[in-house]
Amino acid sequence: MDQAERGPGRRAGDKGRYGRLSRERVLASALDVVDRDGLSGLSMRKLGAELGVEAMALYRYAPSKDALLDGLVDVFCGELDRNLERTPPPGQGLEDPPTPDWLARLHHIALTAYGVALLHPNVVPLLATRLLSTPMAQRPLSVLRSDERVLALLHDAGFDDGEVLRIHRAFTAWLLGFLLVELRAMDDQPDEPDPTIRLGLHRLPARELPRLRVTAVGMAERGGPAELAAGLEALLGVAPGPSRLEAGSEEPG
Repeated sequence: MDQAERGPGRRAGDKGRYGRLSRERVLASALDVVDRDGLSGLSMRKLGAELGVEAMALYRYAPSKDALLDGLVDVFCGELDRNLERTPPPGQGLEDPPTPDWLARLHHIALTAYGVALLHPNVVPLLATRLLSTPMAQRPLSVLRSDERVLALLHDAGFDDGEVLRIHRAFTAWLLGFLLVELRAMDDQPDEPDPTIRLGLHRLPARELPRLRVTAVGMAERGGPAELAAGLEALLGVAPGPSRLEAGSEEPG
């Protein structure tokens, strides 16, 4: 029933099967839908059905589809924040030094983000697409806190402004790129045990894509935390061999 059918001044009720709606409840349900059905499966109509309300009721909490997508990024980064608070970085144990080094803290952030991404892989593409379409000042506070956390720890480690910017940019690019590659869709027939059939390699023209056909099975395997950490260290110039950015080798800055 559209607005005209409801009559002037009437709005869709926002009391669903779980009680009155809130932004948190709407976004939590949207995350459930995306986790289950992917981003293409998310619509206001489906979300309303999940919550037991008319789709029009949702626009009080997410005035557009873009706002709903931004909300999913907000939820993702909020979960990352909570997980970082629950799991202290290296060096916070009773027998450890009170202040961990900057590289250990970056690893801790990256690995915690990786864990959240594994729980919500369908949200990961939004981390890139929403950053491209949403100006910084309009991004959710939880997203901005992620940048602030990295900038602050690098500043506190003694890096000058130029180095803080360079390391922040490298860290952000590597983490986002790694997550996108690690969690990209690969399976053509997910329930097929034979990897060549599961990946649909018969669909790839052998003459035009010989190396891709040979390498695809390996590409479908996840690199995991070890490759995430090793790539970060290599990108920052920490490995191989000593470097001025090597944690503990000398004072930064």
